[in-house]
Amino acid sequence: MAEFDVIVIGGGPGGYVCAIRAAQLGLKTACVEGRETLGGTCLNVGCIPSKALLHASHMYHEAHDNFAKMGLNAPSVKIDWSQMLAYKQEAISANTKGIEFLFKKNKVEWLKGWGRIAGSGKVEVAGESHAAKHIVVATGSESTSIPGVEVDEKAVVSSTGALELKEIPKSLTVIGAGVIGLEIGSVYSRLGTKVTVLEYLDHITPGMDAEVSKVLERLLNRQGMKMILGAEVLGANAGRAGTKVKYRLRKDGTEHSLDADIVLVATGRRPFTEGLGLAEAGIEVSKTGQVTTGPGLKSSVEGIYAIGDAVAGPMLAHKAEDEGMAVAESIAGLAGHVNYDVIPSVIYTHPEVASVGRTEEELKSEAREYKVGKFPFMGNGRAKAALSADGFVKILADAQTDRILGCHIIGPAGGELIHEICVAMEFGAAAEDVARTCHAHPTLSEAVREAALACGDGAIHA
Repeated sequence: MAEFDVIVIGGGPGGYVCAIRAAQLGLKTACVEGRETLGGTCLNVGCIPSKALLHASHMYHEAHDNFAKMGLNAPSVKIDWSQMLAYKQEAISANTKGIEFLFKKNKVEWLKGWGRIAGSGKVEVAGESHAAKHIVVATGSESTSIPGVEVDEKAVVSSTGALELKEIPKSLTVIGAGVIGLEIGSVYSRLGTKVTVLEYLDHITPGMDAEVSKVLERLLNRQGMKMILGAEVLGANAGRAGTKVKYRLRKDGTEHSLDADIVLVATGRRPFTEGLGLAEAGIEVSKTGQVTTGPGLKSSVEGIYAIGDAVAGPMLAHKAEDEGMAVAESIAGLAGHVNYDVIPSVIYTHPEVASVGRTEEELKSEAREYKVGKFPFMGNGRAKAALSADGFVKILADAQTDRILGCHIIGPAGGELIHEICVAMEFGAAAEDVARTCHAHPTLSEAVREAALACGDGAIHA
């Protein structure tokens, strides 16, 4: 029986980061992963492949719509779908091999196979038993569907199947207007697919700042994606001519149907804990399947922790990474900590959408006095020169103290720009602190400074 200080079950962003950090801190560490490659859903069939296709399809969009405006007159750009998929695979391979190299560099042992907790301090992998003083559950999540819609990864696909289609569909129906649905919908819409999005709520991107949500909906509609909101999906039936999706409009109860080559189910994810042995080990689990944790992300069983999508909170790779770091440091006797108030989220459509902290709706519900500083990218020289001036930066600050409470960006490179505010919030900065910090010109980041100025006497270039 091999003995370790820490065994991490799951090689995704939370798991591999936890394992590497534990090893860096001098703990004998192993990571259990049943896939042929490390990186979990994110690197293999999620974040990385989707961003590769988003980048490629955006380049096609630029060539098709904007090159001529910039004086770039070239023969019509054509799509080679098989090569685009090969490019996507290269991105996956480079990243997953990189994690394998990091394991070797940091002396993390990869236990290949699917793991099961076999009691206190024991993990079984491929029929072999391993002992550990500490066990970390980092098994991630899997796609979920809805009643009446069965995923076969052929005609009705999850995000995994949507990233591996053999050809570009002529029509795509997306069920769910959250992050995954809008990102994958954007990929195919740019490549010429007729994309229709069905959403149960009366707005897209649940939980997002309402003003940003409305602007994003308008811009995606302008790009050719059709949104049908307040639509309750009743079922999906695949046939030779495609798949028919039936839905009911909640506002009047009328029933309708849509025909599409492919249907993407993007209605959320659930913790992946099948065969892990949680119940047998006495580990408490919530009604939604998440491991119940207390301070330090400890489970109900001594010596067993859980992180990432397996526990409560947003299902984000970087949230899992932070939790993995914190658990590893706690096990090593350090003060591991996660600041859940400063976890950004990003939607990689065009324009990008990024947010951190509180929304206006949340602040209003708390009856908290706040002020808004807003600046449009139309007033930013770099954005206009790049033909990417849609959107704005909005900063929310406490009305009395000026402390930044949240930030919401819809615009070019929003996913990069948000981190200036993340750092500011981590250090308890006021909007004035950002406003008085010199920003290089011409840069997109000047829009963030202008929004901070707008929290005070006013922006300069608005």
